[in-house]
Amino acid sequence: MKKYKLPIKPIIVIIVSFLLIYFITWYLGRILKNSNYFKIKDIVTNGEKEELEFSYLEGRNAFNLDLKKESEYISELYPTYKRIRLIRVLPNRLYVDFLKRNPLGIIKLYQYFRVDEDSVLFDACEIQEESDLPLILGLEKKILGPKLGKKYNIKELVLAIDIIKEAKINKTFKEYKIKRIDVTNASDASFFLSDVLKVKIGQGNIKGKLNILSGLLIQEKNELGKIEYIDLRFKEPVIKFNEDKSLGKGKT
Repeated sequence: MKKYKLPIKPIIVIIVSFLLIYFITWYLGRILKNSNYFKIKDIVTNGEKEELEFSYLEGRNAFNLDLKKESEYISELYPTYKRIRLIRVLPNRLYVDFLKRNPLGIIKLYQYFRVDEDSVLFDACEIQEESDLPLILGLEKKILGPKLGKKYNIKELVLAIDIIKEAKINKTFKEYKIKRIDVTNASDASFFLSDVLKVKIGQGNIKGKLNILSGLLIQEKNELGKIEYIDLRFKEPVIKFNEDKSLGKGKT
């Protein structure tokens, strides 16, 4: 029986080659990370650079930057931005891609805050500045110590945002603006159209309820000034008139 001999020389060649490649890679990496040639000299953005401060990145080596970590750091500094992404442009340039948050509504807490479609509070504001945005009420006891840039997955806030989003894609509500939404109690949630007509909507099937409301607004267009409220929480909608004349599910 023949004895099997290990191919010593090929193994040595492989090991030496591996170590040589490792050393060369390490050495080149060290050169790249210490070379002045790759130090950041210019920072380019896709928008209003003056709003963001990136000067602390200038002069740093592009290969020494942890782009993900720096992006997260900048995002914490600027919660008004939904996305901030850093991209190396060799040899010595950094490109910053960012996307601003779009306010969907204003939340009234101990002061007023803008909120986007992702339920993120991102900026304090004066209510007079945002007259076109719906005012969301009833969250004072549910959001304590609000933190900018934080997502609040609270059912009442999610409900308010769903109402606003669905109304924005319904053509009827371009004429009838939602001014206020009260979500103190989700099952009794209500909103005001143009500060005149109160709509009780509750929770669940928001799209369907707004479609029903859209039809009622068209149908009762000439009588809206006489309506006290419309209640959509039941199988059949209720229209309560100021003079106590009701349509739908009986009188209230």
